[in-house]
Amino acid sequence: MLELKAWQLRMAVRTLRAGGVVAYPTEAVYGLGCDPFNERAALRLLTIKGRAIDQGLILIAASHGQLKPLLLSQPDDTMAPVLASWPGPSTWILPAAARVPVWLTGGSDCIAVRVTAHPLAAALCECFGGPLVSTSANASGRPPARTALQARRALGARVDYFLTGATGGAAGPSEIRDARDGRVLRAAPRGGSQP
Repeated sequence: MLELKAWQLRMAVRTLRAGGVVAYPTEAVYGLGCDPFNERAALRLLTIKGRAIDQGLILIAASHGQLKPLLLSQPDDTMAPVLASWPGPSTWILPAAARVPVWLTGGSDCIAVRVTAHPLAAALCECFGGPLVSTSANASGRPPARTALQARRALGARVDYFLTGATGGAAGPSEIRDARDGRVLRAAPRGGSQP
């Protein structure tokens, strides 16, 4: 599958590096992403979503190594459940390094991160060379798109590139947990896995 998508991945990466916003499949829904360190791109993505900057954004990556420079070092017992859940449907809140911008943290001292298990999303992060913003491809308060066609209908020309592919068929959004104390901030949906 990824061999057939190689030219699409190149186009998506070119768009991201130029400061664009890309829609791409994840485990459950279509996601919207951009270069997390491009302020203009991130603020534009928030405008497309109708989302406030103080809510922060999730980052996805192809590996823990891509996220490590953005995180403060944590004790082994804190990181063990995090690393055991990746790649997979678990988003974790972890203390952010000083270099992480406010549009990612929402003004807190932490950031939400996940190593994705979706092969195309992981390939996009790998080809881009780092993590990407990942939020559902829909306006806030509207149902998330589960196909490229639904994402196009919902967001149209506001998105610069649509990386087409199947979502993973998961039931709903990823579980979000605070790695520092294990609290569940958003529960996984019943009846299936999640992004």
